[in-house]
Amino acid sequence: MPSVIESAWQFLITHFSDFQLACLGSFFLHESVFFFSGLPFVWMERTGWLSKYKIQGKNNSREAQEKCITRLMLYHFGVNLPVVILSYPMFRYMGMRSSLPLPSWKVILTQIIYYFILEDFVFYWGHRILHTKWLYKHVHYVHHEYATPFGLTSEYAHPAEILFLGFATIIGPALTGPHLITLWLWMVLRVLETIEAHCGYHFPWSPSNFFPLYGGADFHDYHHRLLYTKSGNYSSTFTYMDWLFGTDIGYRKLKALKNTGIQDYSEQKKH
Repeated sequence: MPSVIESAWQFLITHFSDFQLACLGSFFLHESVFFFSGLPFVWMERTGWLSKYKIQGKNNSREAQEKCITRLMLYHFGVNLPVVILSYPMFRYMGMRSSLPLPSWKVILTQIIYYFILEDFVFYWGHRILHTKWLYKHVHYVHHEYATPFGLTSEYAHPAEILFLGFATIIGPALTGPHLITLWLWMVLRVLETIEAHCGYHFPWSPSNFFPLYGGADFHDYHHRLLYTKSGNYSSTFTYMDWLFGTDIGYRKLKALKNTGIQDYSEQKKH
């Protein structure tokens, strides 16, 4: 398997420049993973397939879904792609490389774990700041236009927020200057995680059922249903920051009530 991966990587670095791979390649990979993993949830919401696993009973209209997709394309090409291109010199300066030999899986895994931990910390505080009155009213409200998320809404946000929280995503790789393959793997995992958190479904096979500190769809769906002053659940991938600072108290109380059958889940939005 390593020889196959190295052969494929040799093909890439032989036929494409570092700039093409780091900028255009990264953008194409992101778009492919994002839309191929997110679009099925649009279809599921329209058809009602697997509706028994849907967290909220209501659905988004076709018009609302199409609005989201249209604006995402505009944001991705008008904001994300220019940012990727402008960030290239910084990543090169910090030591990012695409040449052989590839780093070991131990190095790749260690760096990705570090990226998740650092991103969780930075994202939590950035997200919490966005829920202050002025920033929510003028910036973050765009992301909360969809009280019922459906996967693709994970990246539906004001351009200013894309730049602001995008810093949380790239700070880890920027500091360590990883190999490009590590950056790509990190990006794929991060995209899949955000899609799952916004998918609107809690399946028996959802990661949060197996990893205690993982947030997932149920955790983040709660965040979207509440007013900005009472939301909580600000974490990105893992929930330890909300636990440490007590910003998941409302969610934990609701889960306890739901588990004991005192009150129906849908009636708890008031809390």
